[in-house]
Amino acid sequence: MKTAIKLFAVAVIALVVLGACAPAGDKELIINSYMSDEKPKAVFQGIVDAFQKANPAIKVTVNTIAHEQYKTQLASWLTSSSAPDVVTWFAGYRMQAFAEKGLLEPIDTVFPGGDISKEFPAAFKVASSYQGKVYFMPQSWYWWAVYYNKDVFAKYNLTPPKTWDEFMKVCEVLKANGVAPIAVGAKDTWTTGGWFDLLDSAVNGGDFHAQLTGGKVAYTDPKVKKSLGIIAELAQKGYFIDNATSLSWQESVKPLAEGKAGMYLMGQFIMDTVPAETRGSIDFFPFPIYGGNDKYTVDTPTDGFMLPAKAKNKDAAKKFLAFLATKEQQQAFCDPLGRLAANINVPAPNPEAVRGLAMVKGASFAAQFYDRDAPEEMAAKGLNAILDIMAKPANLDTILADLDKERVRIYTK
Repeated sequence: MKTAIKLFAVAVIALVVLGACAPAGDKELIINSYMSDEKPKAVFQGIVDAFQKANPAIKVTVNTIAHEQYKTQLASWLTSSSAPDVVTWFAGYRMQAFAEKGLLEPIDTVFPGGDISKEFPAAFKVASSYQGKVYFMPQSWYWWAVYYNKDVFAKYNLTPPKTWDEFMKVCEVLKANGVAPIAVGAKDTWTTGGWFDLLDSAVNGGDFHAQLTGGKVAYTDPKVKKSLGIIAELAQKGYFIDNATSLSWQESVKPLAEGKAGMYLMGQFIMDTVPAETRGSIDFFPFPIYGGNDKYTVDTPTDGFMLPAKAKNKDAAKKFLAFLATKEQQQAFCDPLGRLAANINVPAPNPEAVRGLAMVKGASFAAQFYDRDAPEEMAAKGLNAILDIMAKPANLDTILADLDKERVRIYTK
């Protein structure tokens, strides 16, 4: 009897050990997400819960990491033997850089009808692919614009400016009345990338800006000096909010909402953070046209998901991505947040989104975003250079010369 009990105990222990040694991916779907702001985090969790309910055999764990920390850690996760099964990320160059290194799994078959082209725009296929294979699941996209406080504008008889000269006049009126013309949360360095994208493409054209982010134009080029010189001018005139480099992008929403700042160049997700009681006071307009141009430009970043090549649970990951690609789940994510869905069968969720979509369609040039269109290291150097220009505008020439040395080094690796 004792022998039988011992054998039973040994068998139980063996089963436990085998279970512990079995690949974790066979039991659990691990998702690493940068959606750390309260509202998108909650909406995404609702979609995960719906997937879990429809697939009770798959346990889903979501690890949420603060956005800036996430960006620095993603590369190490993708190269790890314990890589997560699904990760959030960005379309375009930033995805393609990982695909080029063999760190991502193709996901062509997870889309409705087995083809991304059936329910997603052709432009999204390009931004989601590398060498003919799709590696990115586009979920939502949004526009950047100049958000402004309508009450402040009404108080000083201001109207949304259409040209750069009009924009500068608005800034001067606001400053003269003790209102910070431009809110910036430059503690998060990426926030300044919108200024660079939109100014450079407005001044020099979208094709020129694409060549610049592709490393084919020197940062010392007179055209670049002209566009980034405008940022220096804004700083010299005192149009940026005080202590911008000590404020996160969310912290800079508060002065806009309270009427202490007049305008804020930011993505549509700014509305996730605007207090409910002041949402009606905040509106947006396209980035002003410059010089004799009659067309404006926009930034339209696309967010979504990737499947790491070293993921343990690829079957469950593909099932989850297929779930995310459906009209129903894209709408479930975008409607509460006011985003535009990547799936073409999902209508714009509200009047604001209808206007945003129309704005994008009317633009002469659309970029993903500076830190998504340029290599990661180059973007980091460029964003820091913009902060230096804001802090020490008189040093523009030196800053651009140093930045171009980095361009030569980075693009010739």
